[in-house]
Amino acid sequence: MPQVTDVSQTTTPVYASPTDVQTYGAYTIRRDPGDTRPLYRFTGRITADGSSGHRAEPGRYHIYSGWFCPWAHRVTLQIALNGLEDVVSVSYVDNSRDARGWAFREANGPDPVNGFALLREAYEVTEPGFDGHVSVPTLWDRETGRVLSNDYVSMGIDLATQFGQWSTGAATYPEHLRAEIDELDVWIGPEVNRGVHRAAHDEEVRAALLDAFARLDGHLADARFLVGGQLTEADLRLWVSLVRYRGRAHDLDRLPPLSDYPNLWAYARRLYRLRAFQETTDFTTFTDPAAVLPGWRAAPVT
Repeated sequence: MPQVTDVSQTTTPVYASPTDVQTYGAYTIRRDPGDTRPLYRFTGRITADGSSGHRAEPGRYHIYSGWFCPWAHRVTLQIALNGLEDVVSVSYVDNSRDARGWAFREANGPDPVNGFALLREAYEVTEPGFDGHVSVPTLWDRETGRVLSNDYVSMGIDLATQFGQWSTGAATYPEHLRAEIDELDVWIGPEVNRGVHRAAHDEEVRAALLDAFARLDGHLADARFLVGGQLTEADLRLWVSLVRYRGRAHDLDRLPPLSDYPNLWAYARRLYRLRAFQETTDFTTFTDPAAVLPGWRAAPVT
């Protein structure tokens, strides 16, 4: 087992200066049209037997996350549902950024692994001169001292399937349901996950999103979960977007409430009653105060 060093406990915390778009500019992803490299450039995998070169083991891996980010939320949900909090550590970047990218500030604490002020530093260590997207979640390998992955899909799957020795056995990506989970993602991904934050300003996206909600509402009329009668990765992928739906004040006048879809709303609240969902959700990081909707803690009809 690798030795775990908590930098935050041994050195003076290092923080980035406040977000300053006027000085540094806004964060943008600069990509040459001819650049064929993936947006999420690091795609290393963890395997239980170490065949990938990165063995699942306690204390070796760290997730740089963001409370605000639905993609990162999927990963922290997997950790919580599988009881891996003492196996894979997690820290959170600040909720705002400028051209420097995500940073560590006092609100969410320092980088406990490397003492970086900016998450970009982790990417620079891994690939000197890094010119790509600095994203959360980011998976750091303490043993190699490099970013292993910023591919949130495979990251979540590895956490769900490769740490069985330490997991509480949530089994959110069981082999017999994987094809169905992935098939659902083909349309839920673009229509819901990528549609939630665009629907208020794009009529075509809005129509596709609300059609998906109606479709899901019908499916959930006689099902408690999306696939196989059990909680799976499909539910995690959907729920992190449902909880962020109508999260900004200007969305309230342009989008119908989730309660217009009674089965989908009951399903979303039923999941929120689970400890893992509550403990990994901070509404204040992705919801304007004027847009906070009542009812998430109210018991759904079962």
